[in-house]
Amino acid sequence: MKKIALVCSGLLFSSLANASALYFYEIGTEDTALAGAGQAARAQDASTISSNPAGMTRLPDHMVTGGLQMLGGNIDYQLNDDRLQSPGNLLDVMPNASGFYSQKITDNLYAGIGMYGNFGLGVDFGDWAGDRLIKKSSLMALTVSPSLAYKLNDRVSIGASVNANYGFLSITRDANGDHTDKDHDWAASYRLGLLMDLTDQTRAGITWNSKTNYDFNVDIKANYPQGDFAIPLTAQVNAPQQLMFSLVHDIDKHWSVMGDLGWQDWSEFGAPQITVNGSTVNNSSRLKDTWHTALGVQYRPTDLWRLNAGVAFDSTPYHSQSDVALSMPTGDEWRFATGAQYQLTPASNVGFAVEYLHMQSGKVATPEVFSGSYDHPYLWFASMNYSYQF
Repeated sequence: MKKIALVCSGLLFSSLANASALYFYEIGTEDTALAGAGQAARAQDASTISSNPAGMTRLPDHMVTGGLQMLGGNIDYQLNDDRLQSPGNLLDVMPNASGFYSQKITDNLYAGIGMYGNFGLGVDFGDWAGDRLIKKSSLMALTVSPSLAYKLNDRVSIGASVNANYGFLSITRDANGDHTDKDHDWAASYRLGLLMDLTDQTRAGITWNSKTNYDFNVDIKANYPQGDFAIPLTAQVNAPQQLMFSLVHDIDKHWSVMGDLGWQDWSEFGAPQITVNGSTVNNSSRLKDTWHTALGVQYRPTDLWRLNAGVAFDSTPYHSQSDVALSMPTGDEWRFATGAQYQLTPASNVGFAVEYLHMQSGKVATPEVFSGSYDHPYLWFASMNYSYQF
C-alpha cells in the first residue's frame, strides 16, 4: 500500500506541478497567422489587450475583436514495458474562444477589456495500464483583463492590465468506474506595456506579465485489490512571469516585417509548493527558463487583403529531455503559421489562420513503473477572427 501511495502521489505531483507549462500564444486572433511575431508592437485590432495594452492607443475610437479556434494534434505516449497497455494519443480536439473591446475615452486615454484562455492543457490517457492512478488530467484557465492605455506623446504610449484568472483543475481515474476529483481557484496577475514609434516606419513594444499563483485542494481516491485509499493533496501551481520584446517595420505600403524576443521564468515554476497527506513534497527542479524568438511577414497586395506568415522557436523548459513530466510532453517547439485578413466593409474585417507546432521528443523516467517516451508530438491550430470598428 505504501508503494502504491508513493507512485500515485508521484504521478499527481507531476501532473499538478507541470500541467500549465504549455503557455500558448494562440487565442484565435491574427497573431496565430504570424506565429506570434510582432505581438507586442503590431496593435492592429483590440486583441492587443492580451499582448500589449499600450497598443490600444493605435486603434479607432471603438473596436470589437473576437476569435474562435480549434486545437488538435498527436501526442502519443508509449510505455517502455511492452507487456503493459500504452495510452497512445493523449490529445482530444479542443475548442477555444476569445473576445476584446477597446474604446477611446479622451484624446490620450483608452480603456478596454478582454476575455481569453492562453495556458493549460488537457490530456486523456484512456484505458491504459495506469488508469487506476490517472486517466484524465486537465488544468484550464480563463482570464478577464480590464485594461488602460495612455498616450504620453505622439510616439510613446503606456498600458496596464489587471487580470482576473480563473483556474480549474480536474483529475479522473478508474476507481470502480471513473471518479473525478476537481477544484478551482481565482488568482490575480498584472501586465505592463510600452509602445514606441522609433521612426515613422518602425515601432517597438515591450510587455511584462507577472506570474499567476493558483492554490488547489483535492482528495485523490484510488481503488486497488488491496483496498481503497484517499490522498489529500494541496498544490500551489504557478504560471511564470514573462517578458516580450517586439519590433515591426513597415518597408512600404505593401510589406511589413516583424519579430519577437521573449523570456519565461519557468525555473521558479519548477519548485511549486505541494503537500501530500499533510507533508510537504519538494520538487527536484527539472525546469529552466525558456526563450522565445519569432519572425513574421505581412503582405498587403490590395487595400482589401492582408496576408500573413510566420515562424517561431521556443526553447525547452527541461534541463534534460530524458526526464520530462508524464503530463507535460514538451521540449523545443517550432511554430509554422500562415493566414489572411479580408476587409469586408470599411468598418469590419474577417480573417483565418492555421499553424503547425512541432515539439521535441521526450522520455519519462519517473515513475519508473510507467516510464516511456513521447516521439515527435505535434499540435495544430485553426482559427477565425472578426473585428468591427465604430
